[in-house]
Amino acid sequence: MTTEAQKTELLEDFQRYLQQNVPESFASQEQPDLHTLLGELTGLKTEVKAESRQFKNTLDTLSSALETVQNDNKVLSAELAASTDRLVRQQAEMMRSMLLDMVDLYDRLSTGLDVLQNYRPVNALFKHSRQKDVRFIERFKQGQEMTLKRFEQLLQGYQVRTVNCKGQTLDPLTMKAIATEENSKFANGIVLEELRKGFLYQDQVLRLAEVKVNKIKVG
Repeated sequence: MTTEAQKTELLEDFQRYLQQNVPESFASQEQPDLHTLLGELTGLKTEVKAESRQFKNTLDTLSSALETVQNDNKVLSAELAASTDRLVRQQAEMMRSMLLDMVDLYDRLSTGLDVLQNYRPVNALFKHSRQKDVRFIERFKQGQEMTLKRFEQLLQGYQVRTVNCKGQTLDPLTMKAIATEENSKFANGIVLEELRKGFLYQDQVLRLAEVKVNKIKVG
């Protein structure tokens, strides 16, 4: 256990140490050179300004590059939209042209079937082959009917339907009057006969119907 005498001796030794070393320590340290310090601060400030300018130039370059990319993207987006519109229009025109060709074929098949349905064999000629001719025409007519029905299903699959004309009032949006007839049984402007079928594609006119219209003379 430390005695009072020992404590006192330790305190005296510590005081002597402070008196001997602290002044020497402070004295040994070099005093700061204010001119050097100002020079270093000026150099540091210059470096900071240079780095700031470089950083600003880098930001300006990146900003300009970003603006260029954004403008290029806008141009590309506009060109892509225009190309898409052109493609859609081209496809619509091709589809319309194809459907018109199909409708023309439908007309030919329909006309041929009408001829077969109205066919009547001549009794005075070819009596020996009359029965064969009748059977042949009948089978040919049945084939035409099947082909025409299949064609109608094909057109329906492409959302093509015929214009309802006969007995209707003339509609200039879907019908074209190419002939007139006076019939007192019907009102003026009523379609009396469909001379050529009209067609709608997706509820838009594909081909106008050609019709005969009732025209009542006044007076």
